[in-house]
Amino acid sequence: MEIKLVSEHKKRFLDLLLLADEQESMIDKYLARGDLFALYDPDLKSVCVVTAESPSTCELKNIATYEQYHGMGYASKLISCISAFYKDKYRTMLVGTGDVPWILRFYEKNGFVLSHRLPNFFTDNYGHPMFEDGIQLVDMVYLKKDL
Repeated sequence: MEIKLVSEHKKRFLDLLLLADEQESMIDKYLARGDLFALYDPDLKSVCVVTAESPSTCELKNIATYEQYHGMGYASKLISCISAFYKDKYRTMLVGTGDVPWILRFYEKNGFVLSHRLPNFFTDNYGHPMFEDGIQLVDMVYLKKDL
């Protein structure tokens, strides 16, 4: 297994990034300013994007694994790697997600705790209703992790 920091041609990972954030215009808001990490085993399995939000806080903006590799620990391995990568630079890592029980459990298993909500984020910022497992996404739920 290998995790690479990608600095050029990040849009070549768009198909995978769109699995976690289905509107390209939203990805465009953070991709250029973020660090993209790609996990290979031996081929590409998972990616994530992390941005600097303040001198003490970074944010995991996108993390996605190809569906056929879900449940194999790739996303958790990426979170572990980026947490170690940023621990000397930031105090806190944030992640925002939809209010979907299995997704919240995933982040909690990876050391995140509930932080706050942004009401109506998905309904106000996306051009169409978004659903995950039959649940319409309305509020953005933020979780945080001490690094």
